[in-house]
Amino acid sequence: MQTKPCLYLFPSSLSDDAGKEWLCAKEFDLLDSIDIWFAENERTARRFLRGLGYKKEFTEQNLFKLDKDSSPVELDDYVKRLQRCSNAAILSEAGCPGIADPGSELVKRAHRNQIEVIALPGPSSILLALMASGFSGQQFTFHGYLPIETPQRKAKLRQLEQDARSNGYSHIFIETPYRNEQMLQSIFDTCSHDTLLCIAANLTGTTGFTQTKKISDWKNEVPILHKIPTVFIFGK
Repeated sequence: MQTKPCLYLFPSSLSDDAGKEWLCAKEFDLLDSIDIWFAENERTARRFLRGLGYKKEFTEQNLFKLDKDSSPVELDDYVKRLQRCSNAAILSEAGCPGIADPGSELVKRAHRNQIEVIALPGPSSILLALMASGFSGQQFTFHGYLPIETPQRKAKLRQLEQDARSNGYSHIFIETPYRNEQMLQSIFDTCSHDTLLCIAANLTGTTGFTQTKKISDWKNEVPILHKIPTVFIFGK
């Protein structure tokens, strides 16, 4: 029988049209036992949880905003709330909490205060893309967002491309969906025609795909990526 507070890391769907089958059974088992939720966007969190069948009411005492701007004071208050409850959960906006997603600072504080942390299995676009890319899963780095300014972005792309080609490392990065086409154009303008690029878009969605091709082949058949969640990978 559980006697100490527990913080679960609760994955969510990657795509609006992804079915519940992408989530693990443990999430459904735990759903109604969660006393407190932490989420980046309270509105989409409520909608997602209702879609899973969560029946409890949402109040100011059981749903809290947790994002990159959450202050140390807020995080310390959240820890105090964790210590007084049985089960709590960080709900990702898309995918897995703490992976290209807020949550690590609260998890760090939970560890400091002897609060058990349990990560639940769920879809991660980064790992799904790497798994399906054909690139090395032994040596890889996730870089998050590359620089916004064009000269710095192109310099970073050249660096990642060179390392992928020379050392065989897989280099994974993402972009804000409405800037995907600018990112792809920067890749076309900067990188060698025979460099291998994996593009994984709208993963788990009905129109989702993962393809690895030479950049020259991508230029001949440019994918439509505007406003579509996308993962890019250089590899060998």
